[in-house]
Amino acid sequence: MINPRPLVLFNSLTRQPEPFSPVHPGEARVYSCGPTVYNYPHIGNMRAYVFADVLGRTLSYKGYALTHVINITDVGHLTDDADAGEDKMEAAAAARAQSIWDIARHYTEAYWADIAALNIRAPAQWSIATHYVPQMIEFAKTIAERHCYELPTGLYFDVGSVADYGRLARAQTDEGEGRIEEVEGKRHAADFAIWRKTPPGETRQMEWDSPWGRGAPGWHLECSVMSGALLGFPFDIHTGGIDHREIHHPNEIAQNQAFCCTGSLTDPANSGARVWMHNNFLVERSGKMSKSSGEFLRLQLLIDRGYHPLAYRLMCLQAHYRSELEFSWEGLGAALTRLKRLVLAIAQLRDRAGEADATPGPKFADLLDRFDAAISEDLNTPLALTVLDEIVALKKVDPAEKLGAIANVDSVLGLNLLTLSRTELRIRPMAAVIDEQTIGEVLDDRRAARADKDFARSDALRDELAAAGVEVMDGDPLGWDWRVP
Repeated sequence: MINPRPLVLFNSLTRQPEPFSPVHPGEARVYSCGPTVYNYPHIGNMRAYVFADVLGRTLSYKGYALTHVINITDVGHLTDDADAGEDKMEAAAAARAQSIWDIARHYTEAYWADIAALNIRAPAQWSIATHYVPQMIEFAKTIAERHCYELPTGLYFDVGSVADYGRLARAQTDEGEGRIEEVEGKRHAADFAIWRKTPPGETRQMEWDSPWGRGAPGWHLECSVMSGALLGFPFDIHTGGIDHREIHHPNEIAQNQAFCCTGSLTDPANSGARVWMHNNFLVERSGKMSKSSGEFLRLQLLIDRGYHPLAYRLMCLQAHYRSELEFSWEGLGAALTRLKRLVLAIAQLRDRAGEADATPGPKFADLLDRFDAAISEDLNTPLALTVLDEIVALKKVDPAEKLGAIANVDSVLGLNLLTLSRTELRIRPMAAVIDEQTIGEVLDDRRAARADKDFARSDALRDELAAAGVEVMDGDPLGWDWRVP
């Protein structure tokens, strides 16, 4: 049964919050722009999938039958998102002297590993771009006569042939999507490639025959074809990072309009999706959020430094998805400590509850209603987390009923709170050089320092242990035990 409180979501196309109204009653069909698998995803990339996962979990929580599709781009995405440069996959294969197919397989599996580590639910369908090339060619043939024109370099989409081009990005001038590549013969600066011909004398590892010559599809074409094929037009929600709002998604929308013979974007359904949602950037001041920097922040680096991946998920949940989130090691450490305290409290609850059925009792009705109100208001996860804290802190209640309330909340937040153990959270940094005996000796010294009220030494010893990956949780009656892996 669908929760009666309406789910309100911010629609980037209309720039306003709107009650969710599914195209098909009782269903929710969602498409998320997936990775281009030429390199490892950085943690900023992964914020988009944490956001999409919370959206999907919320739709399930509300009782909708969810169909979620995430694509894997293994062809067509150029080195500049603004439709310029060379194919990212071809460039990566050439740089590494490897098969492009091997590159795609390796980084797809790495992405899937990060998805699993962050407890992101697998979608109903992973759509692989190269599996849909025949459908892309047919899609392009359908729109070519009325909306496209051919140049020596390929088939281009005429953005002047559809209504309201660029509305999503609020780009209303001829230069609106002005970072698009300059190609001689283009009718408008914003026109973009539907099909790219292989240049004379060159051979790509990924290329196909088409009515416009041998070559490869444009990046924007892929998502239109796969979302339409798997979800049908119009579907409910399209998600992606805010960087897609300026170029990639306006071009997708234009293609969808052309294919469906639809008109103005005053009706959002004419865009191919009723709602377009975008998460904001993860900001890291040192500049390591860009893969072009060489050494960039990926999830494995966080793990290597002793941080559990779900600490990063919690860090993402602590900010609203439409707000910028600044990454810092201090902030990540605070999120890990918060997660550990939750896990400790819930472990004690599990011990007290025993085998009793974990079902929330009437004492939790108001708190769960407040949680629902928070998550229904455009996925307000920061507020939802404060409600979780209140549930965990509630005294003189049945432990099994409290566990049931926590399970209800965590079905949306996805922190694995009822199964995550302290042992799993003990991740030893790769650089840490410390053995179990030394840990015990430092902890004994710290206890003696605290007994002597030498808090400066106590803090120094705590920092020494923290640098080695040993978490000291003052006030924890059980202690945060540690073993050397």
